[in-house]
Amino acid sequence: MILERIRVFFYFLTIVMGLLALSFLTATAQVEQDDREASIPLDHFYLKPKGRGLRTFLSKFHWSFSTGYGHTFYRQDLDGFALLQQPDSDPVIYDANPSGTGGIGYNYWFNDVKTTNNIAAGPNDFTVSSDTTDLRFKAPGTSIPLNFTVHMEFDRYKIGGGVMFEYHRPGKFKPTVFEDQISSYEPDFGSAFYKKYYLILGARVYRYYEYSISIDAHIGAFNLSKKFNKEVMDKGVYVNLGATFERDMSEYFKLFVRPSFDLKSFTTNMPESSLSISQSMNAAYLTFGFTYRIPELPKCFLKQCSTQVNHQHGEREYRSRMHPIYKKQNPHHGENYPTLIKYKKKNKNKLNAY
Repeated sequence: MILERIRVFFYFLTIVMGLLALSFLTATAQVEQDDREASIPLDHFYLKPKGRGLRTFLSKFHWSFSTGYGHTFYRQDLDGFALLQQPDSDPVIYDANPSGTGGIGYNYWFNDVKTTNNIAAGPNDFTVSSDTTDLRFKAPGTSIPLNFTVHMEFDRYKIGGGVMFEYHRPGKFKPTVFEDQISSYEPDFGSAFYKKYYLILGARVYRYYEYSISIDAHIGAFNLSKKFNKEVMDKGVYVNLGATFERDMSEYFKLFVRPSFDLKSFTTNMPESSLSISQSMNAAYLTFGFTYRIPELPKCFLKQCSTQVNHQHGEREYRSRMHPIYKKQNPHHGENYPTLIKYKKKNKNKLNAY
């Protein structure tokens, strides 16, 4: 009797489980059929955004502009020369070891060379040779540089190029020895525009939140304007070494300060002689400016759109219209206004608790 009841119970249980399985399969098939027959398929609400090829490529370039102040340290080494100082006249340099009788002198040797035949020393004249002392002249120079650069960044490394236009004013050249007996001389021009063209190589060495430090080098050529006689000059490559201190204002806009030091020189070949003068014009700079790159996403085209982060309309992705370029364009929670109102100057009367 008990076995019969157990057999009947399992019989009804099998029927119930079969009916439940059949109803589940029928419901699933109906849902799939409804999805296939929907007038607007669900994937229309989740379109894969289309890429922006040219804009994405251009967004890889970082464009920078900077200006500031520069100080040049001119130095002229007169090795192989002797110097003649006559009263009330500019100093004259000439070959300290002439190969023949007589000789030619030079009373100007900065951006050009001017010659003179008056190198006969009188009883009241002062003469000195580089064989017995380090005969040098030094002068200061001031500059206002304008830098335009473009570079690409790969992880923490950067490579690019730039051009500098430099308004420059050289100072008076003074001797480093016998200052009370040798006269100084001034350049024959008051100011000039120098140009530089260079390659940029650098790497970021430190980052703390939105602050970063990079070490970089500018390597290239320089042009000393038409006021320099190129026929008597030989120039080399110049190198500028510096550190860039950056502050990220947004993903696309940065402010920076860059102290740096220039290493450059040129050689002046003296006419009618085998001698030359090495002229160093190293310089220290302090510049400040900004870096901008084109956002890979354009601003949202809907004027009434108040979305705060990157978002999508149809198959195109856009960035928010709500933030200026100097603020984060795709902020996380709490990054729009990280400083509470109660800590701001406008709440100096402590009227707002937040």
